Amino acid sequence: MENLDGKSALVTGAASGIGAAIARRLAAAGARVTMADIADQTGRELAAELGAQARYQHLDVGSEEDWAQCVADTCAAQNGLDILVNNAGIALLADIFSTSLSDWENIMRVNATGCFLGCRFGLEAMREQGGAIVNISSIAAMAGLAPYPAYSASKGAVRSLTKSIAAACRDGGIPVRCNSVHPGAIDTPMTRGIRIEGGDDIENAIVAGMGKPEDVAAMVAFLVSEDARFINGAEMLVDGTLCMG
Repeated sequence: MENLDGKSALVTGAASGIGAAIARRLAAAGARVTMADIADQTGRELAAELGAQARYQHLDVGSEEDWAQCVADTCAAQNGLDILVNNAGIALLADIFSTSLSDWENIMRVNATGCFLGCRFGLEAMREQGGAIVNISSIAAMAGLAPYPAYSASKGAVRSLTKSIAAACRDGGIPVRCNSVHPGAIDTPMTRGIRIEGGDDIENAIVAGMGKPEDVAAMVAFLVSEDARFINGAEMLVDGTLCMG
């Protein structure tokens, strides 16, 4: 397991699913972890379970004010910030004809704007001491999924934003790496809520080939470790070859 002793981490969407698995993995590797979410009771319970290595903080990722407060509190409680994982996200099963403008704006607010704000505030906190950012995107950003146009577009934004930030850090001499992780179908409360009964062959294959949140957490732990010090602007698939057809 990676050695993250003394590192300070902030993980969004950490109350359940992939975010919870990431928080567990980073804490087990020695990091002090702020678990941020809007599911306050669940988040506090998990943080208490992880003990002294974890703390919980409410964070609406679409709120600039919440981000400013969360990063400031994390830095104060954990002596700075070394690791940021922008994981919070939502999905909607609705094709282009049935996706309303409010649906589109809500998904963009959480998935794309939330990641943008996290990167902006996270970079500001890390720009002097250095660190690592991992943005959780999706295989939907690689090819697009017909039943999920808003989700696919939002995760495509995360993919491109990641590369822009990595290039900006490189060109500006900022010692921060930024990479994206692209899970396939992972067995989480979110994906269980959007499975399609009687789905087509692709959808059935996705359900049959589901990975575990821990599979994604392992990739994240590697990317924020010193073993990945020369990896920047990369997009890492964790999909069990789903994108290969």
